Amino acid sequence: MKAVDAVIRARLNSEVVLIRTIGDYIVGAGGKRMRPAMLMMVARALGYTGTYHQLLAAVVEFIHTATLLHDDVVDESDLRRGRGTANAVFGNAASVLVGDYLYSRSFEMMVEADNMRIMQILSEATTVIAEGEVLQLLNVHDPEVSQERYLQVVRYKTAKLFEAAAQVGAVLAGGTLAQQEAAAAYGRHVGTAFQLVDDVLDYSGDAHALGKNVGDDLREGKPTLPLIRVMEVGTPEQRDLIRTAIETGDADFTAVAAAIQATDALEHTMRAAQEEADRASAALADYPVSVYRESLIEFCAFAVNRDR
Repeated sequence: MKAVDAVIRARLNSEVVLIRTIGDYIVGAGGKRMRPAMLMMVARALGYTGTYHQLLAAVVEFIHTATLLHDDVVDESDLRRGRGTANAVFGNAASVLVGDYLYSRSFEMMVEADNMRIMQILSEATTVIAEGEVLQLLNVHDPEVSQERYLQVVRYKTAKLFEAAAQVGAVLAGGTLAQQEAAAAYGRHVGTAFQLVDDVLDYSGDAHALGKNVGDDLREGKPTLPLIRVMEVGTPEQRDLIRTAIETGDADFTAVAAAIQATDALEHTMRAAQEEADRASAALADYPVSVYRESLIEFCAFAVNRDR
């Protein structure tokens, strides 16, 4: 991971001072680096001994960071990872343009791996992520969003890059088609579990620990799975409360949290997350036993059991 951070810093070394400044600010914010770590561990689990996995891990992190920069502008967020978002500090225009720069730089870097299949996977992922962003935009302030519609957004917007990262690791290592498909399934399920736990933490987590404003999704009118579940099983009063909250983004957060706690919304969402994590673990059943495979399986538990 230190090597990946070195690649990230080196490739952010633009002659344009503002790009370097915002790049350093973003890198300094840290983050879990789950996607690049996943790519490298899948590659190692399948016997890869080269160094291109570090370059491609940085590519994945650049794509992820670009989506975050654009997300925060769209959502008008002002806090991420415990400090001000780039758009809050440097302005929307700079954040969007640096996000564009990171996308462009990531494609410039992935060419160096000289692997058309890897380029195909990553370019497709960026398209699907953009589609997920638009799908989410269509769902905002819509209380009729079903679990199926919501999970489609999760698979497109969040899980797709996890899927691509894992799949690229398998392709880079020269894994069989079955191993590549297993890696993709693993990443997809881990990514889905990760987002579902985020949904739970938005209504049960501590803002300081999470590094974001608890309840942000509600204020943005996003119908996440706990809210959708209350709409399915809550009392008429609870459903009316959630409907108003989603439609307006302006509701009593305490009352909404109470309605969520009064139903099985959080438990339902956590069960769904655990099922996804279990599917992810099962996807690696035929991988050779190694410390890398064990770490990938531990990722599944981390995605579900984390508190931030």
